[in-house]
Amino acid sequence: MDMSPTGDMCYTGGFDGVICCWSVPSVNTDIYDTYDAKVLTEKLKGHTDAVWSIAYHSSDNRIVSASADGTIRLWEPGSADTLVKTFGAPSANLRPTSVDFVSTEPQQLLTAYTRSYASVIDLETGRTVLLFDFGDEDAGRITKILSHPTMPVTVTAGDDRKIRYFDNNTGKLIHGTVAHVEAISSLAIDPNGLYLLSGSHDGSLRLWNMEKRVCLQEIAAHRKKFDSAVMSVAFHPSRPLIGSAGADGLAKVFASQKYAHTSGSDS
Repeated sequence: MDMSPTGDMCYTGGFDGVICCWSVPSVNTDIYDTYDAKVLTEKLKGHTDAVWSIAYHSSDNRIVSASADGTIRLWEPGSADTLVKTFGAPSANLRPTSVDFVSTEPQQLLTAYTRSYASVIDLETGRTVLLFDFGDEDAGRITKILSHPTMPVTVTAGDDRKIRYFDNNTGKLIHGTVAHVEAISSLAIDPNGLYLLSGSHDGSLRLWNMEKRVCLQEIAAHRKKFDSAVMSVAFHPSRPLIGSAGADGLAKVFASQKYAHTSGSDS
């Protein structure tokens, strides 16, 4: 799932391979009102298996998606031809797991796969312009890849419990650390690029200082269900709030004192 920066649109992908575009209702809407079918503005069809990751690019009004069918697809909602391009996996034994647009290079795309493989793709040519160097380490499945909002830095996390920082200019590893007791399922970077939030199947959220790369706070957030716990994490775009969703069926919002204090907010 991803949201437009203005918060008026929401984009979701499902096990059926369909991407749904939703118009977010007003906060003043009565929760007991009848369902308005116009909330679902569009369906993007093309994937033949589950959609694992979605990212929205606000300046181009484009969506990129990664699917278990082995493809990454670029979409333009609202246009006559919604499917712009399809990118295949670099090899038959790899499946894309996470995607994100490069913040400092809008025409480039971050892609993460199974088996310690992550790269930067040029959206115009479809060619791989950079491979991230994991060295001799087996990182296993990468569950999340993120672009830093202002710096040429990429952050990844995955089944090996490690968070890694890479240089977008060289592909070299800047820093890596074991961040959780169990596999990391999700990452988020705050809008100012100062803090990183990680969620794990150990049930915890951890807040990190991105410059010092140290953990500022740990929150016991969710209980396990079928070996899964934290499924997704997020920062509020303007307030010192962090959120999480878990396999226990709960969505939680936390007012982090560490984040509030260091972000200079009195909220």
